[in-house]
Amino acid sequence: MHIIKYLKAISDETRLRLLFLLLHYELNVNEVVAVVEMIQSRVSRHLKILTESGLLQFRRDGGFVYYSALTDEANGPVVRLVADALADDPVCEADLGRAEALIRERKSRTKRFFESVADTWEVRKHDVLGDLDLNRILADRVGNCPVAADLGCGTGALLAALNGQVPTVIGVDSSPGMLEQARLKTAAMAGVNLRLGELEYLPMRDREAHCAVMNMVLHHISEPVKVLAEAYRILHPGGTFFIADFDKHNKVAVREKIGGSWFGFSQNEMDAWLAGAGFVPAGLERFAVNYGLTVNLFVSKKQQ
Repeated sequence: MHIIKYLKAISDETRLRLLFLLLHYELNVNEVVAVVEMIQSRVSRHLKILTESGLLQFRRDGGFVYYSALTDEANGPVVRLVADALADDPVCEADLGRAEALIRERKSRTKRFFESVADTWEVRKHDVLGDLDLNRILADRVGNCPVAADLGCGTGALLAALNGQVPTVIGVDSSPGMLEQARLKTAAMAGVNLRLGELEYLPMRDREAHCAVMNMVLHHISEPVKVLAEAYRILHPGGTFFIADFDKHNKVAVREKIGGSWFGFSQNEMDAWLAGAGFVPAGLERFAVNYGLTVNLFVSKKQQ
C-alpha cells in the first residue's frame, strides 16, 4: 500500500519541512542545508528517505544534485495535505523566506555575469556556436508574424535579424548592460521595442505576441518552468514558441565561458515542462556546434 510508505516518510518533522520547502523550490543539497540550517549528513539522510518513498525527485547537473517535490496521481493527496497543513507554519514560512533570498542571489549572480561580459558576449557565443547562425535560422522559422517577442534578447542580434521581416519586435532582458548594447544595435530600426524586466515576470500584456523566442537563454534561468508559463501567458492562442538551447552536457569550460544555471536540457525535460505549461509540441531540430555540443531547437504551439 503506497499510503503506508508515504505516511512513514512524512512521520518526521524535518522531512515534513523538507517536503514543504521542495514543493516550492528546486534546490541542491548545499542550498537545502543553508535554508534549514542543519548539518549536511542529516539533511542528506532525510532527502534519501523522501526520494525512496516517491515524494521527491532529483537531477544531476554538473557536480550538483538538485531536489524537488514529485507529485503524481498516487501521492497527490498526501502532498496536498502537507502543503495545506504547513501553509501557515512559522518555521516553514521562515524556510521559504531564506529560500527566496537564495534564489534572488542566484539571479543577481546571473545579472552580474551578463553585465561583466556584455561587451564581449557575441565573441564568447561565437566561440561555442561556431558558424551556426541561430539568429538567421530562428528568423526564418519565425516568418512574418505580426508581433514577435525575443525573451532574453541580450545584445539584440536576433532583433536585428528580424528587422524588416516582423512589423513589431519586443526585446526583453534583465541586464541593463545587454539592453544598452541592443539599443545601440537597433537604434535606427523601426518597430523594435526594448523592455527591461525579469523573464519570470515579463513586462508584457496577456496575449501580446504572436510568436516568442528564447535563443540560448533558458540555461541561464534558475526556474525555467516559471518562464515557460510566462511565455504561454503572453502568446496569442495558436502562437508559436521557439526555444534554442543546449542538449544535456557536462562541459564545465563552456559554462565558465558563457555562464548558466543548467548544463543544457534533455528532450524529456523540455517536453515535460512545455506540456506542463500548456504547449503542444510542433517540431524539434538538432544542430552540432563546437566543444562536442548539440543545440536543440524546440518548436511548440499555444493551443487555440
